[in-house]
Amino acid sequence: MSAKIIDGKAVAARVRERVKAEVAEMDTKPGLATILVGDDPASHVYVRNKRSACAEVGIESIHHELDASVPESELADLINQLGQDDSVSGILLQLPVPGHIDSDAMIELIPPDKDVDGLTTMNAGRLVQGRAGLVSCTPAGVMELLDSEGVDLRGAEAVIVGRSQLVGRPLASLLLARDATVTMCHSRTKDLAEVCSRADVLIAAVGRAKLVTAEMVGDGAVVIDVGINRTDDGLVGDVDFDAVAEKAAAITPVPGGVGPMTIAMLLVNTVKASHLQQDDRGAAVG
Repeated sequence: MSAKIIDGKAVAARVRERVKAEVAEMDTKPGLATILVGDDPASHVYVRNKRSACAEVGIESIHHELDASVPESELADLINQLGQDDSVSGILLQLPVPGHIDSDAMIELIPPDKDVDGLTTMNAGRLVQGRAGLVSCTPAGVMELLDSEGVDLRGAEAVIVGRSQLVGRPLASLLLARDATVTMCHSRTKDLAEVCSRADVLIAAVGRAKLVTAEMVGDGAVVIDVGINRTDDGLVGDVDFDAVAEKAAAITPVPGGVGPMTIAMLLVNTVKASHLQQDDRGAAVG
């Protein structure tokens, strides 16, 4: 069997077009505030790509760059100011931040309805309880990819390798909400290969190059590779792509799979955040 390659670039492009059309119909254009602290080269690239994506779909980009030595209190003041600014629909604090700054504390300062990364305790709680809120971009992107392939999750065995707050845990809640039977694996899981081999949908999000081998994948499984690992051979995922592609029904490549979806879903979240705030302001006036 040779797996179908799930083209994340193509799916992301369709999402961006959908967002662009929605923004064009809005009376008030959404605004995304990005905050970059320090001079990490990768972070600069990520933020530049996010701002470029905003420009492509008509979302206003409000960017703040702070020196690596900025006091935590100054960063907190900026986040609070942006939280009160009606022209700002979403706030994104680019991670990681310098070590003297408590990133968790700074994220909690972001109003939940402006938390376009879906990282605040409030949004995490909403997700677990099945309530409306803003969802982490990468897990939301995984769900979009599964939907693009018409994967029926009702009753499906979904196995997630990795239990991070950013991907694994929110993804488990999203899959449960779609009536999948979810198993979350981690470093203490016994007989990982056997657990993974049962999966109808296998999602690798642990950050270990080629951890998932062909022996761990059942025939006909859908395999989503969230991992991005820099090696001497270039970027590789958490899945041994060439070997697993011979057994899976569909698989995401690295790069070009889940990666493009993260920024696409950030745009979706920014528009959603704008609607949430307009609804709140309308209710307050009413």
